[in-house]
Amino acid sequence: MDRIVYERMAAHDTTHWWYRARRDILADYLIRWGGLPKDACILEIGCGTGHNLPMLAQFGEIDAIEIDETAGAKASERLGKPVGTSPLPELVGVEPGSYDLVAVLDVIEHVEDDVAALKAIAAALKPGGKILITVPAHQWMWSAHDVVNHHKRRYSKAGFEALLAKAGLQGRKLGYFNSLLFPVAVAARFAGKLMGKDDSDDSPPPKPLNTLFEGIFRLERHMVGRVPLPPGLSLIALASVKA
Repeated sequence: MDRIVYERMAAHDTTHWWYRARRDILADYLIRWGGLPKDACILEIGCGTGHNLPMLAQFGEIDAIEIDETAGAKASERLGKPVGTSPLPELVGVEPGSYDLVAVLDVIEHVEDDVAALKAIAAALKPGGKILITVPAHQWMWSAHDVVNHHKRRYSKAGFEALLAKAGLQGRKLGYFNSLLFPVAVAARFAGKLMGKDDSDDSPPPKPLNTLFEGIFRLERHMVGRVPLPPGLSLIALASVKA
């Protein structure tokens, strides 16, 4: 990702509505559907500044990987130990069969060979282990945001399911999220394109809007995995190796 993306992440990952609400949604999703053992061994790949690590830590012992040096240093502070630096799909230093859960949260879209990346992640799982995956949805939503984040692609629901199958995985509780605000996002993105506006700035909106968006998005914690949500900005799945 461009340096400015990491700088904004570090500045806003505790206050921005998207980060705050998404952590709550992912935590509830894991509580309901994760089926993790007590004190699970967990790895987050592409942890950025480490803003998800405290949330994941409630489920077990955490390791992390981040290839950006500056973001990785911030993550190491939050984790209390060094994070790894090996990129996907190599994952040098990650022992096969080591983890009950691997989290790749808006990461796979950055990797050229997404199938190889998921196969490498699957090799790191213990028997019965799971991969928590989120990816951005809808290629037609492509914009400057994707460019500065160095995305290779966005995914359709069918394409996401096909990716998991190619990697020898089966996805449970697969569906959209960030759906309640999707019409607002679509309108804003197309209005921006018509006006030639750059939407790459991920700084939070004014506080009243930030609070409103956070509250709306957080409502999805009661829905994701329970009911099929309409199209949203993201896709989520809990994947495991096919039997």
